[in-house]
Amino acid sequence: MVLKVVLFDFNGVIVDDEPIHAQLLQGVIASENMRCSPEDAQRFVGRSDRACLQDFFRLQGRVISPELLQKLLAQKTALYQQTIQSLEVLPLFPGVRELIQTFRSFDLKLGIVSDAQRAEVALILEKAQLQDAFEVIVAAEDTETSKPSPEGYQRAIQQFSNQHPDLKLQPSDCLALEDSFPGIEAACSAQIPVVGVAHTYPFHMLQRRANWTVDALKDLEVPRLINLYAGEAERDWEVLNLAANPLGD
Repeated sequence: MVLKVVLFDFNGVIVDDEPIHAQLLQGVIASENMRCSPEDAQRFVGRSDRACLQDFFRLQGRVISPELLQKLLAQKTALYQQTIQSLEVLPLFPGVRELIQTFRSFDLKLGIVSDAQRAEVALILEKAQLQDAFEVIVAAEDTETSKPSPEGYQRAIQQFSNQHPDLKLQPSDCLALEDSFPGIEAACSAQIPVVGVAHTYPFHMLQRRANWTVDALKDLEVPRLINLYAGEAERDWEVLNLAANPLGD
């Protein structure tokens, strides 16, 4: 294998905004005269706003119409944008900028596969001046299904293949960076090796699901990772899956 493309999850990997999302979704749900407990909100982690709202309404025995769903999604996105605009400092995870720069120094192509709304991703990237770092962005509006479905990752690979047919890109040539169980499952289902980043869940919980695990994004050793890909050229996915040795040890 040769590492050619790195696909970042967004919330929980690039930006530390999961608490913001949970709080805003709770507020949107409250506007419909329903109460969302912190325990309920925990189920939002790693899932799209669309999926969370649909699931929550179903659990409450209510049907959410397409019109109401779109209204609540727009309401939540507007609130998110207002919240981010009011922050003096963006909650980017430590080491994000440096890691992006390192990946690019090795001529790796970068993309984002996220269940966040495109407007939310675009706002963060613009404020962080990172919009030029990512060639492909697959956001919530670009897929019919959210993680743990592999659709987002499959679409990202297809977009890179269309833009760079010379890459002859295969899933095993890619790397996904994920912090949640649905995200890791999505990448694995797309046959993409995945690094679990313990920003949201404990290291040991991710280690059982991902190919490799690091405590934080800043701990990822890019030269070692590239060498690992090159050294595993004769090993198939079944052997690579759930590799025991984490990066960053």
